[in-house]
Amino acid sequence: MNICMVGTGYVGLVTGACFAEFGNLVICVDIDKEKIDKLNHGVIPIYESGLEELVSKNVKANRLKFTTDLRTAVEESKVIFIAVGTPANADGSADLSQLYAVARDVGRWMNEYKVVVNKSTVTVGTAKKVKEIIKKNQGKPIDFDIVSNPEFLREGSSINDFMRPDRVVIGADSEKAIQVMKELYHPLYLIETPFVIGNLETAELIKYASNTFLATKISFINEIALLCERFGADVHLVAKAMGLDGRISPKFLHPGPGFGGSCFPKDVSALSHIAKEVNLQLKITEAVLGVNRRQKDMAVEKIVSFLNGVRGKTIGILGLSFKPNTDDVRDAPSIYIIQKLLEKGAKIKAYDPVAVEAAKKVLGGITYTTDAYGVVQGADALVLVTEWNPFRSLDLDRIKSLLKEPNIIDLRNIYEPEKLRRMGFRYTGMGR
Repeated sequence: MNICMVGTGYVGLVTGACFAEFGNLVICVDIDKEKIDKLNHGVIPIYESGLEELVSKNVKANRLKFTTDLRTAVEESKVIFIAVGTPANADGSADLSQLYAVARDVGRWMNEYKVVVNKSTVTVGTAKKVKEIIKKNQGKPIDFDIVSNPEFLREGSSINDFMRPDRVVIGADSEKAIQVMKELYHPLYLIETPFVIGNLETAELIKYASNTFLATKISFINEIALLCERFGADVHLVAKAMGLDGRISPKFLHPGPGFGGSCFPKDVSALSHIAKEVNLQLKITEAVLGVNRRQKDMAVEKIVSFLNGVRGKTIGILGLSFKPNTDDVRDAPSIYIIQKLLEKGAKIKAYDPVAVEAAKKVLGGITYTTDAYGVVQGADALVLVTEWNPFRSLDLDRIKSLLKEPNIIDLRNIYEPEKLRRMGFRYTGMGR
C-alpha cells in the first residue's frame, strides 16, 4: 500500500520506517528542508535504538523516501498519516495549528479517495474538525474518510512497541476506512495483536486516558515515597507488594523526581483542559499535575537539605534525558533541578550517554563532561537523576576517591542504601 507520512519527528519517522518494513511504500514528508536533506543522506535527527538501521534498510529497498513535496506524496498515496507536533499552549490546551495546516494542504491536493489518519495526539473532536477543513479546501468534492489511530510508542523501545504492540486503536465512522486500516496492519493480526475499534471520539480519548493513568501511578508512588521517608518505611517493598496484586501491576510504580518528556506533561494538561471546555473538573488529573510539579521541587529541596546548602558547591549530575535510552530532554526533571540549583548558587557538572547535545540547547552555564567519572572529579556531591544502565554498575571506590565529599543523592534509587553507607558514603534516596 502507498502511504504518505506527514511529519518526520519521533512518531512520524518511527511509524513510517516500520510501515515500510511491513512492505509498504512510504513517503515521509516534512517542511523542514534541512531535516529532509539529512534523512536523504542517512542522518537520523533523533536517538532511537535500531532506527538508523531500519531506515537505511528500507531506503535501500526503495520502500522509504523523504521529501518536502507534500502534493506529490498526497496524490500518490492511498493512506495519509498526519504525525505533526501538537505542543501545549500556555493554558495547557494542545496547539493544533500544524495539524490544521496539513489538513488544508491535503484537501487542496486530494485527487481521489483517500484515508486520512490522525496519528498526532489530538483533543477529542479534532478528527471531525480535520474533516471539515479538508472538505472546505477541496477544489472539487472528492470522497475520503478520517481515522483516529493514536500511537503508543515509548521512547527507547519504539520499534518493538510498533512491531509488537499491546493493542492497535482505530477510530472511524466508515466501515470502508476500517477495512483499509485492517489491511495496513495485517502483519499484526498474525501475532494476534488485540484491535480496539470504535468511533473517532473514543479513539482520541483513549490516548489521553492511557497516558494520564500512567502518570497518575507515578505521582501516586511519589506521594507514598514521601510517607515512607516520614515513617521509616521502604517504598521499594511497598511498591513490590502493591505490584504483586494483579489488579495493580508493578509498572510505573517507581519513585523519582517526577515525570517528564514530550507526552505525559502535555497530555495530562490537555485532558484537564478538554474537561474544562465541557464544564467538568477532573480533580485526579489536576492533582497529578500538582504532585508532579511538587516532586521536582522536593528533589531540589532534598539536595539542598542533604548538603546543608549548595551555594558555592560543585554538584555532579548523572542523567539529563527525561528517561533512559533517549536524547529527549523535553520537560526533563534534570533540566528543572539544574536550573534551580544554579539559581541557588551551585556549580554544576553533568553527563548523559546521549543527551548532552540536546541539553546544551536549553541549558547553559554548566560544565558537560565526557564520562560519568568526570562529573564527580572534585565535586561535593553526586546526584543520580536518570537511571541509565551504565550508571547502575559504577566503580564506587573510584567515585569515592574522586568526590571532594562522599555524598550521593540517588533520585532513582539505583543503589542499595546500606551497601553505600558501609562503603563510607553519605547516601539518600527516594522513600527509603
